[in-house]
Amino acid sequence: MMKKGVLAVACTLVLASLLLVLCVIRTEAPVRPDPPVPVEPEQPDEPVQPEEPEEPEQPDEPVQPEEPEEPEEPEEPEEPEEPEEPEEPDEKDPAKQLLSQMSLREKVGQVIWIIPEQLDPGMAGRNIAGKNIPRVTAVTDEMVRTMEQYPAGGFVLFAGNIETPAQLKDLTGRLRAAGKVEPVITIDEEGGRVARIGGNPNFDVPRVGSMESLAASGDPQLVRAAAAQIGAYLAEYGFTMDLAPVADMNTNPQNVVIGDRAFGSDPDAVAPMVEAYLQGLHSRGVRGVLKHFPGHGDTEADSHYGTVTVQKTWEELRGAELIPFIRNLDASDAVMVAHINLPNVTDDGLPASLSRELIHDKLRRELGYEGLILTDSLSMGAVAKRYTAGQAAVLAFEAGNDVVLMPGNYVEAFESLLSAVESGQIPEERLDESVLRILRMKMG
Repeated sequence: MMKKGVLAVACTLVLASLLLVLCVIRTEAPVRPDPPVPVEPEQPDEPVQPEEPEEPEQPDEPVQPEEPEEPEEPEEPEEPEEPEEPEEPDEKDPAKQLLSQMSLREKVGQVIWIIPEQLDPGMAGRNIAGKNIPRVTAVTDEMVRTMEQYPAGGFVLFAGNIETPAQLKDLTGRLRAAGKVEPVITIDEEGGRVARIGGNPNFDVPRVGSMESLAASGDPQLVRAAAAQIGAYLAEYGFTMDLAPVADMNTNPQNVVIGDRAFGSDPDAVAPMVEAYLQGLHSRGVRGVLKHFPGHGDTEADSHYGTVTVQKTWEELRGAELIPFIRNLDASDAVMVAHINLPNVTDDGLPASLSRELIHDKLRRELGYEGLILTDSLSMGAVAKRYTAGQAAVLAFEAGNDVVLMPGNYVEAFESLLSAVESGQIPEERLDESVLRILRMKMG
């Protein structure tokens, strides 16, 4: 029994020990989460070697997208500023090429257009203003030699230069061949009472009525057809320009200069007639000239003989007389400026043809006209009675005209302009600007 008791006690002790061990194991076992320390899975911290993927900061090299600053090579499209190579077109511009080959004397001559009589050695240095002079009907060798020394840019023919069709063709042909640069050959051939060829009975050409009578129908196509007829025979006889159409309005019943040469007195009706006339000339390859800017219609005196004054303001002119000009500036080949004084428009006291305020400030800048500008004949009394030929030529060119038309004394006007350029009074660049306009107009 005793053995059994001892055995029972021993068994009890063994069980108690086992229970104790189990408890200890239970409480310490949770601490084994430490072994997860071998959680060398924190070695995934080594995958923190993806810190080497900080080399993906090498994408910083792709930050070579700062090389995309090379796409700022699109600034090479600034090479389209090589449209300075459109300077090549400039170099291929025949007018510019010709200009670069011209002497100073040749360039000065381009801006002076004369009557053929002024090539005659006996007339070249004489004053033609206000004088009846013998007209030439043929070009002599002496005239060609004068042309070599004083190379005029253009010629104006009058009725006295015209005898027969064969004679006229020979005259214009020899004039065109006389210069190194072919001159403009022009004439006043408006139709109506101003028709140097149409009024000559030796010529079988259409007799065109006055512009007033043509416009009375209200149909611009009648004007266009008439101008095309004029342009056709002018081209046939060697003319390259017509000093027409008249863009003035007949607004003063006392006007002795314009009258029925105008298309009418309503600017809105006159403007399309002027356009139609230009279209008719152009259809035959002949240039047209709007005259007499800024409007000679509201006058009573004749600028052929003396001073003519228009009292209207610029605003008044813009509301009437200027409308046919303004609406046709883009279609015209040239604008002729009148010798009228405009005391309520300009402050310089000069005729419009010599006024920088009117030509440079108004016509060029305000109205934006970029084409050819020429004076009316500088041998007319409104200018010739107040200025020498040399003074008038320099004033006209300084005012912004491209062409000095029919100076009273050709040699004096030529030498005065030449001296003004040589002295720097007129910059040669300014001369080149006008010569380039003339050459481009000649070359089409």
